[in-house]
Amino acid sequence: MNTKFLDLLAQKYDSEEKVVTEIINLEAILNLPKGTEHFVSDLHGEYQAFQHVLRNGSGKVKEKIKDIFKEELSEQEINEFATLVYYPDEKIQLIKNSFDNDEELNEWYKKFIEYMIRLIPYTSSKYTRTKLRKALPNQFVFIIEELLYKTDEYSNKKGYYSSIVEQIISLGQADKLIIGLAYTIQRLIVDHLHVVGDIYDRGPEPDKIMDTLINYHSVDIQWGNHDVLWIGAFAGSKVCLANIIRICARYANLDIIEDVYGINLRPLLNLAEKYYEDNPVFRPKIQAGEDISDYEKLQITKIHQAIAMIQFKLESPIIKRRPCFHMDERLLLEKINFNENEITIRGTTYSLENTCFATVDPNNPTKLLEEEKQVMDKLLFSIQHSEKLARHMKFLMKKGSLYLKYNGNLLIHGCIPLDENGNMEKMVIEGNTYAGRELLDVFERYVRYAFAHPEEIDDLATDMIWYLWTGEYSSLFGKREMTTFERYFIKDKKTHKEIKNPYYYLREQEEICRNILADFELDPEQGHIINGHTPVKEIEGENPVKANGKMVVIDGGFSKAYQSTTGIAGYTLLFNSFGMQLVAHKKFNSKEDVLKDGNDVLSVKRLVDEELERKKVRETNVGEEILQEISILKSLMEYRYMN
Repeated sequence: MNTKFLDLLAQKYDSEEKVVTEIINLEAILNLPKGTEHFVSDLHGEYQAFQHVLRNGSGKVKEKIKDIFKEELSEQEINEFATLVYYPDEKIQLIKNSFDNDEELNEWYKKFIEYMIRLIPYTSSKYTRTKLRKALPNQFVFIIEELLYKTDEYSNKKGYYSSIVEQIISLGQADKLIIGLAYTIQRLIVDHLHVVGDIYDRGPEPDKIMDTLINYHSVDIQWGNHDVLWIGAFAGSKVCLANIIRICARYANLDIIEDVYGINLRPLLNLAEKYYEDNPVFRPKIQAGEDISDYEKLQITKIHQAIAMIQFKLESPIIKRRPCFHMDERLLLEKINFNENEITIRGTTYSLENTCFATVDPNNPTKLLEEEKQVMDKLLFSIQHSEKLARHMKFLMKKGSLYLKYNGNLLIHGCIPLDENGNMEKMVIEGNTYAGRELLDVFERYVRYAFAHPEEIDDLATDMIWYLWTGEYSSLFGKREMTTFERYFIKDKKTHKEIKNPYYYLREQEEICRNILADFELDPEQGHIINGHTPVKEIEGENPVKANGKMVVIDGGFSKAYQSTTGIAGYTLLFNSFGMQLVAHKKFNSKEDVLKDGNDVLSVKRLVDEELERKKVRETNVGEEILQEISILKSLMEYRYMN
C-alpha cells in the first residue's frame, strides 16, 4: 500500500493503541444486526403523504411502541404516543390546550418523557452508543444519556434522576426535550432510506421532498423518468424544459416553476395570450379541494398549448440528428395534412380535434417562431440560474443513479429493456452495441456528462437525457413510444395506447428476474429486484410481489392522480435483519386527521422474504466498506507499529 497514504493515516491514529481500538470497534460493528432499510417510490410531489410515511417508518414506530407498552397502555394511549412521535410540535400544542392546569400538564410531561426514554434503547438496540449519541438532540445529550443509562440498584440516585426531569419541566424545556426525543426515535427506526424514483411532477410540493431528503441522515435515489426530465432541463435540454413546464401546466402546478424556483413565466404567458384561446383538452387537471379561478384556468390553458407546441417542434431536430434513436415515426408535425386537418400515422389517417396550430407554418411545421425561440432562451437562462433548483439538482446527481446494487438487491425505477423472448434489448450508440447493465451504464455516463457541461445544449449527451424520457430502449420509459400528441389531438383512443416493453409481463417469471440479477452480478438465490414506475392496480387484484418473491413493485399510487386506478395510496418496503415486509397505505387525507385520531393510514403488511439467519452488518454494503477500513488499519499496524 502507498506509504504516503499510510503516513497521512498515521496522523489520525498516532499510536498503536488507537489503531487497535478502532479495529476492535469496527470488528464488533460487523456483528451487529443490519439496520432497517426503508424503500419508497413514485412520490410525485406528494410531500404531506411522504412526510407521514417517513415519520411513522411505514408503521415501525407504532410497532416498537406496542412491543414495549402493549401490557401497560390502551390502544388509544398507544395511538396518542405514536402521534406524539410523528408530530411532536403539533401534538404537544393540542395536549397543552386539553389540560386545565399546570399540575396536570407536568404529570403528562413526566409520564411521556419516561415513555420516550424507555423507547429509545429499544429502537437503538442495533446501534453503537456512538451512533446513538449522534442521533440525540445536541443540547440535551448529557441529560438524555444520564437518563438512558441510569443505574439505581441501591436507590442512591432516585432523587437525582427525578430532579433532572423536574428541572427540565420547571425551566420550560420539556417541549424541546420531547420534540428532540421524537425526532431521535424517527431517525433510529430507519437506518437508511431508498427513493426508487420520481420525486417530481404531478403533485404540488416536490421541492419540499427534496429539502427533506437533503437533510435526511442516510439516503440514496434511483432516478425516475420525471427526475431525469428535470435534470435534463437544468443540463441545457430545451425539450426537457418544455416538457416539465407542460406537465406543471397540465396539473395546475406552475407555482413550482415560478414561485418555488423563481423562473419568470411572463414571456411565455405573453406568447400564449397572443396566439391561443380556450381549448378543453388543455385545461388543467384540478384535484378535489383545489380552488382556481376561471381566469387562472384560462391562463394555464393557454400556457399549456403554447409550451406543448414548442415541445413538439423541439423534438423534430433531435429525432433527425440522432438516427440511432429510431424515432422517425414521431415526426408527427410533418405528417399533418393542414388543409384537411388530419394526420396519417403508420398508414392510417385520423381526423384532428382541439388543434392549436396558430404558430405552425404548414410549409415548415417544425420551425420555431422567433418569439418562441426568445421565450425558450429566457426560460433556459432562468432555470440554469435558479439557486434553489441548482441545489436540488446537484443533490439528485450526488445521491442518485439509474440503478443501485445495495445489500444484494437491485433497485431500479423503470425496467431492463427486454425482447419478447426475455433477451436483453440491444441499442447501437456511436457504433457500439449495448444491452442490460452495460446499456444503463452508458445512459448514466451521458446524463452525468450533460449535467457537467450545461453549456453544450445540442450534443448527444443532452439529447440522450430526452431519449431516457421517451425512447423505446430507455430503462426509465419502457414503452414503444410516448403518445402525448395523439392524446391531445386524436379522438380514437387506440392511438393513445402506449405499448409497454415485454419486461413488464416477463418480470412475472422467476427465471427472467434471476437472469437480470445475474447480469448485474448479484446472487439470484438471495437477491430481489425492487421496482417502481408502473402503478400496481391492487383494486384489480394485481400482486406487487412477483416471480416467487424475486420482484417487488412498490409504486402503488402516492400520486393522487393514480389512486382511483390503484385503489390504494402507495406501497413502501421495509428490509431489516429478519427479512422484507411490504406495506400498503390507505389514502392520506391530512396531518390534522392523524393528530385527531392517530390513524396511520396503513393497511396490510405482507411478508416478502424471511431470513433464515438474522442478517448482520458484515453481509451489507456498509459491511464491505468496514472490512476495507479494517484491512487498511491492519496495513498501518504492520507498517508503523510491528516493524
